[in-house]
Amino acid sequence: MKIRGGIILKPNVYLTLPVPEEVRKYIAEYCEIREWTGDGPIPRERLMKEIADVEGLYTSGGKIDGKLLDHAPKLKVVSNMSVGYNNFDVEAMKARNVIGTNTPYVLDNTVADLTFALILSAARRIAELDHLVKDGQWEPMKDEEAFFGVDVHNKTIGIIGMGRIGEAIAKRAKFGFEMDVLYYNRSRKLEAEEKYGATYCDLESLLQKSDFVVLMTPLTPETYQLIGENEFDLMKESAIFINVSRGQTVDENALIHALQDNKIYGAGLDVFEKEPVDKDNPLLAMKNVVTVPHIGSATRQTRDAMAMRAAENLVAVVTGKAAIDPVY
Repeated sequence: MKIRGGIILKPNVYLTLPVPEEVRKYIAEYCEIREWTGDGPIPRERLMKEIADVEGLYTSGGKIDGKLLDHAPKLKVVSNMSVGYNNFDVEAMKARNVIGTNTPYVLDNTVADLTFALILSAARRIAELDHLVKDGQWEPMKDEEAFFGVDVHNKTIGIIGMGRIGEAIAKRAKFGFEMDVLYYNRSRKLEAEEKYGATYCDLESLLQKSDFVVLMTPLTPETYQLIGENEFDLMKESAIFINVSRGQTVDENALIHALQDNKIYGAGLDVFEKEPVDKDNPLLAMKNVVTVPHIGSATRQTRDAMAMRAAENLVAVVTGKAAIDPVY
């Protein structure tokens, strides 16, 4: 805060999304708040005008690049209310001394819970059979296997990306379902290996051995379409593929073809190449695919915790302190 003529001047910040009242009060204690109150995401042109004199930007998406930053000469921090930050042009931000932050830790268990919800739903055909019952099609069947799914317990799970959420998934797999845990990561996680009996292996081996393949990598140039036709060809025909990372980490056409050609058993998807997903996307017509609308962290408790964490990052930087969760 600055003092001018005996008056304390709070730093200006801009919020591109609504926040809980408790979070608003916290930010207002240290900052002058302006915010977007229109319907839908704030138009980029409007944002460029709004951030001309702000020191902090609180957001959850929208590209932060050099063109935008050129309209914000006083900007010190962009606080993402998200664990992901693929909307950041990191080099452009570094060049202008703008700090980027995210909200790790607070959503790990919530996303891990959803991951297992997708695993169980896809394996036991929950969504498909729920529709069958509600549509009045539950009738005595000659073929008792018509409702069969596959077991989850005692199977092998392969986790691609053993970060904090990956470890939370491994914990559930090992102690909740007595699964064998394989993982592929940029570096070995010896503590996770000791805690969960996880086995580090290369990507090819993981894909060949896993009954459930869970993709948990961030979206980077290296992970863009990490899983494509070759990777699906390596999977078991009985494998179930789960994606709770980012849609662009998968070649979606390759996934569609793998399912259509019965190269894999099914899939559970929280994310898509394009969001909201196109209504004519073939994935939406497949009974062996469980689809949810990018809800990994979508509980009130977790979203409120993320909102406060983002606020704490914002306030820290604009008041001259170090960011709690800098991403670079």
